[in-house]
Formats: sequence, C-alpha cells, structure tokens
Amino acid sequence: MGVIVNPGVTIGDNSVVGSGSVVTKYIQPNVIAVGVPCKVLREIGEHDKEYFYKDERIDL
Repeated sequence: MGVIVNPGVTIGDNSVVGSGSVVTKYIQPNVIAVGVPCKVLREIGEHDKEYFYKDERIDL
C-alpha cells in the first residue's frame, strides 16, 4: 500500500515491497525490500514458505 515505483523500474517475481517504499531501481526476484529509497532487506528462503512469523506455522 502506498508504494511508489519510478518509471522503467522492474520488481522481480515473488518479491515483497514494504508499504510506503519508493522503488528507484530494479528489485531482484525472491527478496523483501523496504525503505525510501527501497533497499533489499533479505532473501525469501524456504523457512518463509512454512512459517509466517518466527516459529508460527502457516496452517493450510
């Protein structure tokens, strides 16, 4: 919500951009990026596919 993406900038597949961020350059696939200007915080790993917060498992 409220993300600004500059013209000509691409966000990779399966990436998450934090709300209020300003994306000024290419964001790689499978990462979490936040801030003004937007910077990569970390990669999305296998742990993230199973847990939504620390050790709180996703119930499917």
